Amino acid sequence: MKVQEENMEDGQRDEEETMPEQEEEVMKAASAERWQLIGGHTPSSSSSFTSFPFRGGEEDEVSVVIVTAEDESCPSEPFGTAHLVQTNRDAGMKDGGDTKEDEEEVTSPSAHLQQQMKRKLDHGPDGRTFPSGKKHCKGNGPLGPSSLVQATPTTFGDLRLANGHSAQRRRVTSGPPPTGLQDWLHTFQMWSGPERLLALDELIDRCETSQVKHMMQVIEPQFQRDFISLLPKELALYVLTFLAPRDLMQAAQTCRYWRILAEDNLLWREKCREEGISECEWSHRRSCGAAVGPWKAAYIRQHRIETNWRQGDSGEPMVLKGHDDHVITCLQFSGNLIVSGSDDNTLKVWSAVTGKCLRTLTGHTGGVWCSQMSVATVISGSTDRTLRVWDAESGECVHTLYGHTSTVRCMHLHGNRVVSGSRDTTLRVWDVSTGRCEHVLTGHVAAVRCVQFDGRRVVSGGYDFMVKVWDPDTEVCLHTLQGHTNRVYSLQFDGVFVVSGSLDTSIRVWDAETGNCVHTLTGHQSLTSGMELRDNVLVSGNADSTVRVWDVRTGQCLHTLQGPNKHQSAVTCLQFCRGLVLSSSDDGTVKLWDLRTGAWLRDVVALQSRGSGGVVWRIRASDTRLVCAAGSRNGTEETKLLVLDFDVDDRKTETD
Repeated sequence: MKVQEENMEDGQRDEEETMPEQEEEVMKAASAERWQLIGGHTPSSSSSFTSFPFRGGEEDEVSVVIVTAEDESCPSEPFGTAHLVQTNRDAGMKDGGDTKEDEEEVTSPSAHLQQQMKRKLDHGPDGRTFPSGKKHCKGNGPLGPSSLVQATPTTFGDLRLANGHSAQRRRVTSGPPPTGLQDWLHTFQMWSGPERLLALDELIDRCETSQVKHMMQVIEPQFQRDFISLLPKELALYVLTFLAPRDLMQAAQTCRYWRILAEDNLLWREKCREEGISECEWSHRRSCGAAVGPWKAAYIRQHRIETNWRQGDSGEPMVLKGHDDHVITCLQFSGNLIVSGSDDNTLKVWSAVTGKCLRTLTGHTGGVWCSQMSVATVISGSTDRTLRVWDAESGECVHTLYGHTSTVRCMHLHGNRVVSGSRDTTLRVWDVSTGRCEHVLTGHVAAVRCVQFDGRRVVSGGYDFMVKVWDPDTEVCLHTLQGHTNRVYSLQFDGVFVVSGSLDTSIRVWDAETGNCVHTLTGHQSLTSGMELRDNVLVSGNADSTVRVWDVRTGQCLHTLQGPNKHQSAVTCLQFCRGLVLSSSDDGTVKLWDLRTGAWLRDVVALQSRGSGGVVWRIRASDTRLVCAAGSRNGTEETKLLVLDFDVDDRKTETD
């Protein structure tokens, strides 16, 4: 009888191996849907099945089986009794059998389950064998209930078949098998489970390292399961949202399907949102490859720029020579235009892309000491007591603003209005479009050295040791902030806090609404020449050659940027950029610091004459470029602008 059953199974196996090409194609499609591995999974509780349509993006409708625990059952009965009867009926109807006879043959669910558990994984639910490396797919769809009823793997060979591997495992070609191998294997199979484990422990202890490595190479892959491919696309993408971008890029190299998921444009839009990237890069996709989505291209580009900033891959700086040997007193940078002002009475407009001097703005009769820029509109202030409004595209002087009676020393532009401060102790509010002076603010008793304007309030600091808060529309001084004991040289104002830096070495934080001094920041040893305030973080540069980072809410000094790589002379200018701090100095260098840790990263610029007269006077930075105004006071370094581009790949693409 046993021989007859084996012959029947062999006949069924031969029949299966000669399946028509159409059924082979159906099986391949099922494999592409990634459902074949689900058939190898056995739920661990009693279940009933509910099928519902699931739509995923642009994919076709898929029948998904929901497993719900209705009845509590033994782990040896993983699908519950009700399902077994239904599954048997389905299988009988598919194979042309009589369901009533099937129900009579199954005397009990436990007996039927025991019969199912004895099947090998190379048999389908109808008793026929699978072809090598394929899984049978029956039922109403790629995930019919009958396809889930498969025996639990009982041996390692069964597990290999369940994972789609050939029954022939990799053999070691070291000669003929040893004598008595089959007897040894037969003895092993006769032992109980605990006896086998004990024998394996003893066997592993007697193996050499190379032999243990061979076992691991054979065993480990069989217990690896691609759970991502088993999930619906939406769930798989949700899982991938928890990965860091670097891990996503590595996951894309796993297989073709993982790459499709890891390239999802909406997934990368979320990653860009987490990094504060608000615009996708349709125009930059060429540099990242044609197959890369716009949001991933944006992330890759920003990551490359960040790396270039930190590690120094910007190529050789572009050198823009002009203003002869005069000092560059002010520097502005907007888009692809750079505007430099000098004590030679002129301003020059440069292309940040080509480095060419596009035009020279002439008209002032005294040195230019301050400037502001918005898009292509430039406003300049001079020792000739005037302000001029220029069109940087055409080089035309649109307006000449008369009113001050001494040098225009500072200004701040907001929207269509600019506020200027002068050595004549007054501030004036101008309409840039008409050139008309709207308001005059009087109250300082010495030169006004610095000014800030947010569109609603004007804050000014002067050589009279005072800081004043103004309502420009009513020309009323709302607060006079007293406390400094020397000249005020620098200001920052964010609408909530006023921060003033003085020659008395202190920095004071004031409440803009009440005028109260909130904190006095001490630590610097000399004049605070420049400050930057952003998101309650203040960075101050001082003539004592140090840079400090403060929390203006608590008054705490977070970092002092110094150490063996600190500046060797006075800090001349500061810039915030991408979580980095840029500082220039009289020592002829521009240094890059990590804002979060306070660590020195590198010297971005180091003049040849550094330490012997070379000076970096001003710096301006965007996300992708740094512009430095450099020269010397003793003729050791010619006056020039240095432009560093950190968007290197895109620059090469545009040039090509």
